[in-house]
Amino acid sequence: MQEEETFEVLDDEVGFAALGLGPELVSTLDSLGYEEPTPIQQQAIPHLLTGVDLLGQAATGTGKTAAFALPTIEHIVTTDKPVLQVLVLTPTRELAMQVSEAMATYGKSAGVKVTSVYGGQPIGRQLDALRRGVHVVVATPGRAIDHLKRGSLDLDQVRTVVLDEADEMLDMGFTEDIELILSNTPKDRQTVLFSATMPPRIHAIAKRHQQDPVLVKIGAADAAQHRDLIDQQVYVVHKHHKAQALGRILDLENPTSAIVFCKTRTDVDELTVTMSGRGYRAEALHGGMDQAQRDRVMARLRDGTAELLIATDVAARGLDVDTLTHVVNYDIPSAPESYVHRIGRVGRAGRRGVAITLATPRQRRLLNNIERLTKTKIEVHKVPTAADLRQRQIATTVEAMREALASETLTEDLEEFQQVLHDLKGEDSERNLALVALMLAHKAQFSAGDNAEIPDASKEFGNDRSYDKGNKGKGRDRNGRGRESFGDRDRGHGKKAGSASREPDPNTGFVYIGVGARGGIRPGDLVGAIANETQLSGRDIGPIRISDHYSVVGVPDGAVDDVIFAIKKTTVKGKKAKARRYVD
Repeated sequence: MQEEETFEVLDDEVGFAALGLGPELVSTLDSLGYEEPTPIQQQAIPHLLTGVDLLGQAATGTGKTAAFALPTIEHIVTTDKPVLQVLVLTPTRELAMQVSEAMATYGKSAGVKVTSVYGGQPIGRQLDALRRGVHVVVATPGRAIDHLKRGSLDLDQVRTVVLDEADEMLDMGFTEDIELILSNTPKDRQTVLFSATMPPRIHAIAKRHQQDPVLVKIGAADAAQHRDLIDQQVYVVHKHHKAQALGRILDLENPTSAIVFCKTRTDVDELTVTMSGRGYRAEALHGGMDQAQRDRVMARLRDGTAELLIATDVAARGLDVDTLTHVVNYDIPSAPESYVHRIGRVGRAGRRGVAITLATPRQRRLLNNIERLTKTKIEVHKVPTAADLRQRQIATTVEAMREALASETLTEDLEEFQQVLHDLKGEDSERNLALVALMLAHKAQFSAGDNAEIPDASKEFGNDRSYDKGNKGKGRDRNGRGRESFGDRDRGHGKKAGSASREPDPNTGFVYIGVGARGGIRPGDLVGAIANETQLSGRDIGPIRISDHYSVVGVPDGAVDDVIFAIKKTTVKGKKAKARRYVD
C-alpha cells in the first residue's frame, strides 16, 4: 500500500482547478457554489485522476462523494451510445439515490448519463434505463446481483468501481455479493474504497481487489476541527420523560432543521405524533415505508416544509441535508461509530451545529465508549425546567410582537380585533386586557405538561453497578463494546440456533424466515435483507441457522416484530418470504 504523496500546485492555480480537474467541470462546480475543496477532496482527487487504486478513510459529511465522483466523471468518454464505465456500490437505497443525484449534477454539462438501481423501485424502470445506455450506475449490492443474473448489467467495459461506505456494506453482510460483482469486472479496472473506519476486513478486501492502493484519510487535526464546529450535549432523563424533555430542549434550541434518531419504527411513529402535537412540523422515516413515501418525506425536509425528521438509523443512512442545524440521539447508540456517523451530518462547510443525546441514568458506560472513540469530553446538561421554558416563551413572544409592530400591514391586521376591545371597554384597564390576551395565547400554544417539572436524573448518571471498578473490563472487548452474546455467533455452520457453548442472551428473539439453502440463501443474504430494512446493523444479527427450506435468525427481542414486518415487505435474494416469531 502506497503512502500518500504531495502534489505540486502551480502558483496561479486555486480551488478545484489546482487539483487537476478540467475547465468544464471546474465551471460546473463554480456554478453550484463550490469554492474550496475539503481535505479529503484535496487528498483524493489528484490521485484518482492518475488512475491508481485508492483506499480512503472519511466519515459522513467530509465531502467524500465529490472526492470520487469528480475524477471518475473527468475520465468518462461520452459517445452516441452510452457505455457503462463507472460502477458505484452503496449500502442503502437512500445513499444510492444521493450519490446518483450528485454525479448526475456534476456530469450534466458533459452529457454524462447516470442511473441508480436499488430494491424498492420497479425493476422495469431500471431495465429500461440500462437498455438505453448509461455511463454510471450507482447500485446497492443486492439489486446489482439481480441485474447481473438477468444479464441487464454489463460490466465488461467498466473502468472504475467505487465501494462507498465499505464498512457499512460489510457489516450488513454484503461481502459475498461484493466479491461476485468485482469478479465480473475487468481485472485492470481502477478500484476505489471509501470507509469511515478501517477494520481488518476492509484491509482484507483491499488486499484481494486493489493493486498497490494509495491510502488517504482525514487526519486527526481535520477530524478535531470538524468536531469543534459541533456543540455536543448530553441530557440525562428517565425513559418515560424522554418525549417531554426533548420537546423542552428543542423549544429552547429552536432548530432550523433537525434529524431525531430512534431505535425502532414504533418509537419513530409515536414520537412523530408527540412532536407534531407540540406544534413541530415532524415527519417519520423508517423501513416500514415504501420508496415513494420516503421520497416525499425527504422532499418536505429539503424544501423546509418539515423541520423535524424522526427516523431509524438505517432509514437515514447516507442522507445529506444542507439545512440541518441539529442532530438528536433520542436513544444513545450502543456503537460509538454510529454516534460519529450521526453527528457528522452537522458542522459542515464551516457552519456550527448541535448534537443532542438523551441518555438514561444507567447508560454512563455507553457515553464513556463514545468519549473514548472521539477523544472528546461531552458535557452533561440538566433538562430545562418549567421556568426555563417560560422564560424562553416570553422572549419568543416579545420578538414576535416586535416583528408584528414593524409590519406595514399592522393597521389592517388589527382591524378584526377591534370588536374585542369594544365589547370589553370599561371592564378593566388596557394593561390588564393586554396581559390577559397574552396569557390566553400562551395557554393555547403550549402544553399544560410544560408546567410540570421533569426530575433531574443527572445525579444518578453512572450509578450502574456493572461499570464499577470491580467489574471494569469484564465482558468487554478491547474497543470497550460488549462482547457478543452468542459465543462465536454461529452463522450458517450447521449448528442449531442458540446452541453456542454459552447460554444465548435472554434478550434475544428468533425469527422464522421461509427460505433456505435450497433457494440458494446464504447468511449474508439474511443479514443484508434485515439490516437494509430495519434499524439493526450486522453486528446485532445472529446466530443464524439455515435449513433446506427455511432459516432461523437471532435478533434483539424488542426488534422481532420490526424484522418480521420488514421481511414480509421486502425480498430475500429476490424471493418473497414468510416470516414469523420462531419458538424452538
